[in-house]
Amino acid sequence: MQRNGEEIQRRAQEVIDRCTALGTANPILSIHDVGAGGLSNAVPEIVHDAGRGGRFELRDVPNDDPGMSPMQDLVQRGQERYVLAIAAEGLETFRTLCERERCPYAVIGTATEAPRLTVEDRQFDNRPVDLPMNVLFGKPPKILRDVVRESPDSFHRTD
Repeated sequence: MQRNGEEIQRRAQEVIDRCTALGTANPILSIHDVGAGGLSNAVPEIVHDAGRGGRFELRDVPNDDPGMSPMQDLVQRGQERYVLAIAAEGLETFRTLCERERCPYAVIGTATEAPRLTVEDRQFDNRPVDLPMNVLFGKPPKILRDVVRESPDSFHRTD
């Protein structure tokens, strides 16, 4: 959902409130606010937090600025958004609530069991991003240093 001003924020909040009111039938599994790094940060984080990977279509990301490429839209923060993980069986309920509240949304991909992040671009029939999740979220390799301690006497000059 894109948050474009106070009215859209209100509509988005109404959808979230209606979903929450469904209790155990709430279709929302997780919500991630989009900030620095844009969708390129939020999308991998929401699937990673669920212990999954994801497959996403770059051209399904809404872009109201014709001068901006899809990749620019993916990484910029100017158009604040929410990323929601919706249960597959609750997607129709979510769509109905969004339509009722006139709240814009887009389904941009799916979570996968495989711990891999794939962003596809149907216009160019390629994958601008295709990498294991541990490359993004893995622990950095430990640095191994071989240190030899010398006594202070070894620093004295002998002429």
